[in-house]
Amino acid sequence: MTLIRCTKKLQKAVGLKKSALTEELVDSSSLGPWHANLIEIDRCTCILFVNDKTLFNFLITDISKIHAQQREEKFKTYLRCVLAEEGFDKTFLDKLMHEVADIRFAGTNNKRILGSMNELAFMYTCHLEEESSVHSYKVPEIIQHMNRVPMGMLGGNYPIHALRDLCVKLQT
Repeated sequence: MTLIRCTKKLQKAVGLKKSALTEELVDSSSLGPWHANLIEIDRCTCILFVNDKTLFNFLITDISKIHAQQREEKFKTYLRCVLAEEGFDKTFLDKLMHEVADIRFAGTNNKRILGSMNELAFMYTCHLEEESSVHSYKVPEIIQHMNRVPMGMLGGNYPIHALRDLCVKLQT
């Protein structure tokens, strides 16, 4: 099971009612829980996902109001694609996709992660406004760049390095 902790702004936008949020705090996936927030870039609605352990992040651009099943599938699809672009092997990706088959939603619980998300949202906004569109062909390149930005919460480490370090620990 994978837990995605959604901000109130995102909960409201996608119609996640309080009754749909889980009280379960245990995340059994290798990567652990994620936080998600709704951000607007150039009048387009986007969802920013950030991994709690590593701050590895990705952005799903131009999301209109979507149903519950669609948001889960989008998360899975984007996660697999972004990790494949980063060079993670098929065996790891298949294992991870099995782990994220069951997604639960909860409210946010970590102000440090929310602060990091705000920094990332600002940087994504700057990069995409510079490209003049959230539909730019450079979005995958921008996501890769954002995972190579030193983060204070990681002691100046990059999210991609924190993710790779976590994966090495998981394999030993």
